[in-house]
Amino acid sequence: MKEVMTRRAADNVYLHKDFHGALSCGIDYLHRHFGAPAVRRYLRDFTLSYFAPLRNELKIRGLVALKEHFEQLYRTEGGDAQIELQADTLTVRVQRCPAVAHMRDHGYAVAELFHETTRTVNETLCEGMPFTAELLDYDPQTGAGTQRFQRRPS
Repeated sequence: MKEVMTRRAADNVYLHKDFHGALSCGIDYLHRHFGAPAVRRYLRDFTLSYFAPLRNELKIRGLVALKEHFEQLYRTEGGDAQIELQADTLTVRVQRCPAVAHMRDHGYAVAELFHETTRTVNETLCEGMPFTAELLDYDPQTGAGTQRFQRRPS
């Protein structure tokens, strides 16, 4: 008797942590050859394209869309984060960044400007929105840090 199993790519959890190492190498290359502004431009352009659906959800649903995004992200990546939404403020406290942890655990170099994957991406997510993004603190050894999103003052 022959058994047939039908699977789709969407049936599998996709997680490719080595992406972070490749991204870190790219950031380091841009930084060394073109400077910090090139890193920020690249991450801004990436965010506007890749995260266009999230930006649209942020525009429609507000900070709850970002809360759900971060919950899913840290659940998938196995990160340790406390995510709290109160009124018009979303706070994300990361104890150990799963990307930085993976790179350190596997001996990959972590780019000096790797924190821009948080700061620049978050600021770009909020660009043109009624929200601001701040990276309040960041530990380059662990990727631990605190991010805050708030409604802009009227």
